[in-house]
Amino acid sequence: MTPDSVGPFSRPILVERTVRAGQPVTVEANEEERAALARDFGLPGIARLSGTFRLSGSLHRLQVTGTVESTLTQTCVVTLEPFDTTVSEEVDVDFADQDAFAGTPAEDADIPDPIVNGRIDLGSLAAEFLALGLDPYPRKPGVAFEPPADAGEETPFAALQTLKGDEA
Repeated sequence: MTPDSVGPFSRPILVERTVRAGQPVTVEANEEERAALARDFGLPGIARLSGTFRLSGSLHRLQVTGTVESTLTQTCVVTLEPFDTTVSEEVDVDFADQDAFAGTPAEDADIPDPIVNGRIDLGSLAAEFLALGLDPYPRKPGVAFEPPADAGEETPFAALQTLKGDEA
């Protein structure tokens, strides 16, 4: 795996060593990684991104639970002004050996994410859950969408009515 193939925030960890230790694992994106993720996600900026994970299970079947938290800047869809916000997403993902489900049609099973060469990428997992936690239509706190004032009879269909004439 090359860093380019997994995205800008990559923290591969050895499953065997981490499961044996039994301790939570925390990953944090550095400034360069946060800037790259902000570009990828179309955000003005990401001030902080971290994930804290617990691994349980075996080397062949693994469950990863935890939380991804971020402080970031989004653009309001109403005012187009940037504003700061936070994202907190719960993580609960199953992993299994890459070969465990070989030949199984994807429609027949809920196939876990793969453990590749005894490793999983917690940075990539944190970035994925950050993306899932982003509001697709962010609004600055206190801002509500106000539809334009009614312009009376002037609608797109009013113009069609004049072409049709006053037959009705």
